[in-house]
Amino acid sequence: MPPQQPSEQAHLPLLTVTADTHVTVTTDTLPTVTADTLAATDFRPRRKQGRQPGPYRRLFSTPGTRAFTLGNLLARLPMGMFSVSAVIMIAGSRGSYALAGAVTATGLAATAAVAPWTARLIDRHGQARVAVPATAFALLGTIALMLCVHHGAPDWTLFVSYAATATIPNTGGMSRARWAHLHKGDDKALHTANSFEQAADELCFMLGPVLAAFLCGTLFPEAGTLVGGVLMMTGVLLFAAQRSTEPPPQRRTNTKSPVRATGMPPLLLGFLATGAVFGSMEVVTLAFADARGHQSAAGAVLALQAAGSCVAGLLYGARKPTGPAERRYVRCVAVMAALLTLPLLAASLTGSLLVLAPALLLAGMATAPTMVTGMALVQRRTPEGRLNEGMTLAVTGLLGGIACGAAVGGWVVERVSVTAGYGVPVAAAALAVLIALPAAASTASTA
Repeated sequence: MPPQQPSEQAHLPLLTVTADTHVTVTTDTLPTVTADTLAATDFRPRRKQGRQPGPYRRLFSTPGTRAFTLGNLLARLPMGMFSVSAVIMIAGSRGSYALAGAVTATGLAATAAVAPWTARLIDRHGQARVAVPATAFALLGTIALMLCVHHGAPDWTLFVSYAATATIPNTGGMSRARWAHLHKGDDKALHTANSFEQAADELCFMLGPVLAAFLCGTLFPEAGTLVGGVLMMTGVLLFAAQRSTEPPPQRRTNTKSPVRATGMPPLLLGFLATGAVFGSMEVVTLAFADARGHQSAAGAVLALQAAGSCVAGLLYGARKPTGPAERRYVRCVAVMAALLTLPLLAASLTGSLLVLAPALLLAGMATAPTMVTGMALVQRRTPEGRLNEGMTLAVTGLLGGIACGAAVGGWVVERVSVTAGYGVPVAAAALAVLIALPAAASTASTA
């Protein structure tokens, strides 16, 4: 029987193809299909979707992000070089570690006082317009310090010169502000960006002192400061040139200061306590290594702590955050306090630098998650248009805590014992937990 010619609206039979390549026509029919529908249907096989890109690859897929990150890393590396270079340079020429420590402490105090004002100008007038001249002025102070040390100028000139470097902008804060501008409203992307920035901080403070000591010891005492100044200026110029990713300036704002914003005071106090952890740990570890005749290995041992924090920060950024940030912050600080008991136990039970090294590596793994979550809270609580200022205040709290922790840690080392000095970072971390608990409790009550 000749086949019937189906009309345009006829039902089509359902064909089933078996493994034996026989074709079976069933009596069940598909819904009405027109010739136009068939013509418009794409019967080509679909390609299998590949693996989705990772969170960091997605982060840097935005145009301009790689360029400003490179510039920021160049500008940030000297932050880990300047203090060590200044101590080596001043102590080597004047023969006084006390003078070198006093000069660097003055620089930290000046930075803590000036940095929020610099950040406020950046928020108001834009990163490029303020960061470049501010860095150039700081570079002049760096050059003046080198000249004063080299030519034997009076001691007071060292204090003035190093204080002039306080206008160095918070490059890490500017970079975080760019990420916040590019991914506004995307909490997952911001979490990854903050984790990367914290890992970058740890990397710079891990490599900076090593590079500074190498340059000063291999070339000449001023080499670390000179190279740091060149890297700082080059990095800021490259960073500022990436205008497409720069947040727009907020020329006029009626918002209140970040210091008075809701939830900011306890958060800044928490950063102060966390800074005390860093400052005391550095001084006590240097004293511990010196007491055992391994002062040259102290830098490598401290670098392990930064390495642990760097790895933990990258891993933390790759996972999706869960729960309120306030609760996560308390958990991170509590884990940091618990892990900081490991160096105390290693020092008190063994007294071995080889045992202390892995203990510091493990202790550092809670640092980056704590800082990442804390910075996320700072970004959330800072008033609109004052983000650089808010994050710079957090960094100022850290600097103040580092200075206080170094002083307390040094006092305990001299008056009690080197081993007891490792109790100072544990106490500082416990204080940070006590500061963070009320905010987490209030979040739980309103949930």
